[in-house]
Amino acid sequence: MTRLEEAAKAYRRAKDALDKARPALAEAIVEAARGGMRQTEIVKVSGYTREQVRRICRAAGIDPG
Repeated sequence: MTRLEEAAKAYRRAKDALDKARPALAEAIVEAARGGMRQTEIVKVSGYTREQVRRICRAAGIDPG
């Protein structure tokens, strides 16, 4: 296997892992918001932007305020 093929395979594995982890992070963000955690803290912990946190919260029916 060439270096390029190995790198591409590693990239696909990492992308698959990210795709699987993303919904769990969104659920945890919603749970934290419902639990009263401030948006700025959610942003800091999650690594997402404020807008992404807002989108996730809005999709769950939460006013991220």
